[in-house]
Formats: sequence, structure tokens, C-alpha cells
Amino acid sequence: MNRIKRFFGQGNIGYLFVLPAAIYMLLLVGYPIISNFILSFQDVTVMTLNKPHKPFIGIRNYRTLLGDGVLLPSLVNTFVFTVCCIALQFIIGFALALFLGRDFSIARPIRGLLMIPWMIPMTVTALMFKFMFSSNVGILNQFLQACGLIGQPIEWLLQPRLAMLSLIVANTWIGIPFNMILISTGLTTIPPELLEAASIDGANRRQSFFHITLPMLKSVIESVLILGFIYTFKVFDLVFVMTNGGPVNSTHLLSTYSYKLSFTLFKYSQGAATANILFLILFVVSIAYLKFVYDDKETD
Repeated sequence: MNRIKRFFGQGNIGYLFVLPAAIYMLLLVGYPIISNFILSFQDVTVMTLNKPHKPFIGIRNYRTLLGDGVLLPSLVNTFVFTVCCIALQFIIGFALALFLGRDFSIARPIRGLLMIPWMIPMTVTALMFKFMFSSNVGILNQFLQACGLIGQPIEWLLQPRLAMLSLIVANTWIGIPFNMILISTGLTTIPPELLEAASIDGANRRQSFFHITLPMLKSVIESVLILGFIYTFKVFDLVFVMTNGGPVNSTHLLSTYSYKLSFTLFKYSQGAATANILFLILFVVSIAYLKFVYDDKETD
């Protein structure tokens, strides 16, 4: 007890305030991650779930997954989905941030309205887009037919490429406000004097954008892209509600495939192995993000 009092009496009282959060992280984050890694090296199914000693099989689950014909396409789908969504969200969000950053009367109300997609629960958004892309009663098909652009309803969610396109459109709609608000915040940190000085020196808007605005938004852009990658790479509920990985596993992401293995096929260890692959990729990206932040602080 005296040692504890001496420790906190030497200016280390801050550790006491951090202790509850540390315990919380260890119990609800650290333990599940470690347990999941152990599970991925065992053979746990419905038949072995209640056994006191689970069979240890090493990396056999990972080898099985690499040869099952679904994991690698799911990994490719995850990267394609993530890159396409990030590109569209960033471009549209950047354009809206520049447009709404101008001084006109309804800029703030419009910016507030554009935040609605980000605030709506993901499941509600997924159901909404599922009905919109429905083959028979979907508003998109009805609109295209009314305009005379198509003769027969398009099966958006029943064709592999169109199903993935539908998911990308839905997730892009959700992520645009996130990009817009962060970039808008970054634009407010650019001193107006720099842009005015550049204009006086003869620089046009294009030159000011590429030589002043973009360089000064470098750290913001890095944060938006990396955070967007992390959020998009682990998307689950949108895909689960709209396509559930179909048709014929063509829209499975790592998250949905892990769920299918664990809670539909009851191959708990293989589901854990798939989740670990997802975790390791996001862990590497998170380390890269922290490195970017650290390098920016060192530069400043």
C-alpha cells in the first residue's frame, strides 16, 4: 500500500485516471482479439464447440480458406469496394466543400441537410437503397422506364457487377458528408491573406487551388483518405442487408464472409481466421495513419 501511495505521490496521479479506460480496453477489445486469434488456430465447429479442449490445428484454417474459392474473391471485392467508394466520396465531398465554402445565404442550411445521410443508421439506409434498386417496384427502374431509357426492369441486385455497383453507390451516398465536413473544416484553416496575395500576384483560381489550397490541405486529405479506408474496409451491415453477399458470393466482403462462416455455416475457426485477415490489414493501415500524423507533427 505504501508503494502505491509513493507511486501516485510522485506526479503519477494521471495513471489513476487512465486506469478505468485501460481496463475497459483490455476486457472488451484486447481479450476478444487475442481470443479470436487463438480460435483461428483451432478446429471449432458445432461438433466441437462444447468440448473442454478444442483441437489445435495450426494454420490449417488459413490454408483451407485460401483454397475454398471464396476468400480471395472476397478480399478483391473488399479492396475494389473500398477504393471505388473512397474515390467517389472524396471527389464529390471535396467539390461540395469548395462549393459550400463560398459566402452565400443558403450555404449553411444546405451543408446541414447534406449531413443527413451520415446521421441515418446504416441499416435504414441499406433498406432504403435495397427498395430503390429493387427489380419490380424500385423507383430507379420506374424512373428509367418513364424516361424511356430502358424497356425492361434491370435486376440491379441479382447481377454480380450491378450488385457491386449498387453497393458502391449506396456507400458513397453515406460517406460524402464525412468527407465534406472534414475538408470544409480544413478549408477554414487556410488564411484568406494567402489567396488574396496570390490573386494580386496574378495567380488564377486553378493555380491558387493547386499551389496553395491542396498543399495546405495535405494533412487533412491524408486523414480523410486513411480514415475513409478504415471505415469502408470493414463495412458489414450495408452489404448484409442489401445483398447478403450474393448473388452467388459475388458481393461478399471479408466482413460478410466471416459472418457467413461463423453464424451460417458454423465454422467458427474459419470465420475467426477471416476476421483476423481483416484485422491485420486494418492494423497495418492504422499504423500508417499514426505514422502520417507523427510525421506531420515532427514537420510542424
